[in-house]
Amino acid sequence: MKDFFTIWNSILGTTYDAVSTNQTKKAEIYGETQKIHKPPGYKSAIIIAVVGLIAVLSGTFIHVVNPYDLIFKWKLIFEKGGEIYELWRAPPVELYLKVYLWNITNKEEYMSGLENQLRMEEVGPYVYRELMKHENVTFNDNGTLTAVPKHPLVWVPEYSQGNLEEDLLVLPNIALLSIADVVSDKSYFTRIGLNLLIRQTESQPLVTMTAREFMFGYYSSILTLGNNFMPTWITFDKLGLIDRMYDFDGDYETVYDGQKFGLNNIGLIEKYRGDTKIPQWDSPCGDISGASDGTKFQGYIEPNDTLLFFRKSMCRAKKLIKVNETITSGLKAYIYNFDPEADDNGWDRENNKCFCKDPTNCKPRGLLDVRGCYYGFPIALSNPHFLDGDKILSANVIGMNPDPKKHRTFFVIQPDSGLPLQLAVRFQINMHLRNIKTIANCERFDNIVLPLLWAEISMNKLPDFLETRFRMYLNVLPLVEKCFMIIFLAGGVLFFLVSLYKFVRVSRSRFRHQEPWIEDELVYNIDRKLSSYIPARSSSLTAKELEVYIDSMVPLTDSEQSVDDNEQELDTSHEQSALVG
Repeated sequence: MKDFFTIWNSILGTTYDAVSTNQTKKAEIYGETQKIHKPPGYKSAIIIAVVGLIAVLSGTFIHVVNPYDLIFKWKLIFEKGGEIYELWRAPPVELYLKVYLWNITNKEEYMSGLENQLRMEEVGPYVYRELMKHENVTFNDNGTLTAVPKHPLVWVPEYSQGNLEEDLLVLPNIALLSIADVVSDKSYFTRIGLNLLIRQTESQPLVTMTAREFMFGYYSSILTLGNNFMPTWITFDKLGLIDRMYDFDGDYETVYDGQKFGLNNIGLIEKYRGDTKIPQWDSPCGDISGASDGTKFQGYIEPNDTLLFFRKSMCRAKKLIKVNETITSGLKAYIYNFDPEADDNGWDRENNKCFCKDPTNCKPRGLLDVRGCYYGFPIALSNPHFLDGDKILSANVIGMNPDPKKHRTFFVIQPDSGLPLQLAVRFQINMHLRNIKTIANCERFDNIVLPLLWAEISMNKLPDFLETRFRMYLNVLPLVEKCFMIIFLAGGVLFFLVSLYKFVRVSRSRFRHQEPWIEDELVYNIDRKLSSYIPARSSSLTAKELEVYIDSMVPLTDSEQSVDDNEQELDTSHEQSALVG
């Protein structure tokens, strides 16, 4: 217990011993205790001030250095085993491909000429899980990494609302119509040879097939001949739209890893197949550098920033425009749509003229010619149901019902991390056929836009564990850091105030007790001398002399005359005692 009080009192600037307390000295004089007070010290005030200074410096350090931001930026950088890198390499999200096919319900009437418009019925969705990942990752020395993108699909019947891959539908014969379009501007003899082949194989422009055959490949006699005689052009022996969309053989991409080119570019594409642009377009239409493949967008997004999204099946990088802000899964997010003028072919936007290969025959607004990405076949992209497109696009078909809520692309992106929280990329694949009336059995499809299917690549939400993790990273930890900063700064100021109060109090106490303290010391010294003197003389005094001596003791403040009188009386008493002796 003594040790405890010793430590405690040393902090308070006082002392402790077994005889006296911290603030008194005791002297035993005639059996009475005389207390001698010492003035309090400044030690505790100084200690409190130092603690306050440390707290203020700590709060200032947090405010200036922002350790949370440093840690967060460090976690964003791609490196082997890194958390964000692993999320990019194999995203643990539920990404789905939903396909809607256009079933033609008036085949006979249209082919016979009784009706001049194709009646189309939307059938779907046919839902597949897309297991997106990046394989064969190699880190380069220039702040990038190279990887091979993979997008395998898995059929999900429970999400397909009763639709089956074996559903029989009447659909366009893409092989026949594509070859017809390609050969339509060739020599007369080439067209004659194709017509003979079409009649011999009895190929028809509208055929009945299963949904799976249309999406992932069906055999065609014409396509087989093309594969045999023109293997450098047609490298496949069966044709399916989704199969061609998801053909990534030979593809690789170079991505910024954040080591040298800043944190904003982490996860964005630097090159695709070794080039900063795709070969189908001239710059700037073909530029893809700085685009995202949807796994991760740039970090620290400002409200006015324009983002880029690249998907090989879209044959370009499309601009994203911020349209709103929201809170999703407890996280702040920006909502983006595709730039409404992204599919303009130069009609309104000068920079988009490079999308028009033939200036004399540019596609209507809302339709983008992508035959260069689809083996020269007359494929053109639009929004589903020709949303926001020129009305002429649906002039030859019945069944288009554009709805922005169902058919417009949107991205919900967390701006600090660039993490997509929700997305739905929607586009429609069409055939824009030219003058093919000289090709056998194809006369009814001369100069029309023919919808084939529309698709949605979507992610409804992040997995629960990712939502929880990023809420902690983006919401909780910044708040904790701010609370610590406030606590340190406020606590430091409070400690300074307490220190100032104690300093003033100690100063006043020292001033107030200065004279009594001196007086107490003086009294103590006098009493100590007297106490040592009295025992020495008491042995030589008689009882009468001792009584006279004690009665003669007066306060030091009495007059000097009374002291002299007492001394004379004491001397007289001594003389009388001597005579008696």
